[in-house]
Amino acid sequence: MHIVRVALNHVRRFDSVEFSPLPGINLITGANGAGKTSLLEALHLMAYGRSFRGRVRDGLVQKGAENLDVFVEWQEQPGGDGSGVNRKAGMRHSGHAWKGRLDGEDVPQLGTLCAALAVVTFEPGSHALVSGGSEPRRRFIDWGLFHVEPDFLPLWRRYTRALKQRNALLKAGAPGKQLDAWDWELAEAGTPLTSRRQQYLERLQERAVAIAAELAPGLELQTLELQPGWRRHEMPLADALLLARDRDRTAGYTSVGPHRADWSVGFAQIPGRDALSRGQAKLTALACLLAQADDYAAQRGEWPVIALDDLGSELDRNHQQRVLQHLGATPAQVFITATEIPAALQEQLRPAAMFHVEHGAVLVVN
Repeated sequence: MHIVRVALNHVRRFDSVEFSPLPGINLITGANGAGKTSLLEALHLMAYGRSFRGRVRDGLVQKGAENLDVFVEWQEQPGGDGSGVNRKAGMRHSGHAWKGRLDGEDVPQLGTLCAALAVVTFEPGSHALVSGGSEPRRRFIDWGLFHVEPDFLPLWRRYTRALKQRNALLKAGAPGKQLDAWDWELAEAGTPLTSRRQQYLERLQERAVAIAAELAPGLELQTLELQPGWRRHEMPLADALLLARDRDRTAGYTSVGPHRADWSVGFAQIPGRDALSRGQAKLTALACLLAQADDYAAQRGEWPVIALDDLGSELDRNHQQRVLQHLGATPAQVFITATEIPAALQEQLRPAAMFHVEHGAVLVVN
């Protein structure tokens, strides 16, 4: 999966800008605040439907503009002669409402648009994948499954709809017979959903442990372990829902199930994620993200785009070098932002393309 053109209108400080990245490593430099990160935010928006720096309405739309526009053109499954399938996607977003097009057709559901372009992003907030709350970890697993398991999204939507119905009935004090039907529906969707999460995390564990050993041997990452959201080894989900019903009536929401799931990292020497330094949390998160990209490639037969924001401030020189060596050995298209050229790119790897951001423009560096 190689992006060949990106065009933005009214994205943060950019009035209108366009650039054409190449396969391999694309380096984007510029001073702090120049807008480098905004380019990666736009790619992230197309792949996830949101910015990694917050809600679209919180500053991603240029001040004074009604909408932002993002257009991305890319090539999938390139052959040995460089040929492949050309794809195009565009999004207009006001901060409150969006419109999308994919390959010339209007897109009614955001999930359809986001399924087309896969981007794995490592940015200054990525340490929250390890050290933050459970929600980003659930999103991480579900994003991976969304792209590699065709039936996962319908299953996830089925569970989510049932959960909303059950919560509404709990708040309304509905009788047990009405809750019985939605308990059954939650169990029917939630049990296979959890099985897929478990299998996916087991695949990621093998890849993440190997990548962590390569990037940061001192971490001694050993396990990724799922907490499914109920005592799965003791009882089926249907029984857990019934057992929690009185408590849920009092609380007004469903307290057990896959929507409460989480996963944890285990190390040989470090007691747990609470004992990690910020640097160790970043490296652990990066190993998990790169494992996700590797799994995507194994399942789909092509690599996702990989975006690394502000690499120089997130990792020291030694770890930068290891990360770039790892990525340089893959066919992935990589975007890296930095205030200056990373030492590893000066000494060992040469970027396929270099861009410099200043005064609201993206300039090609020869």
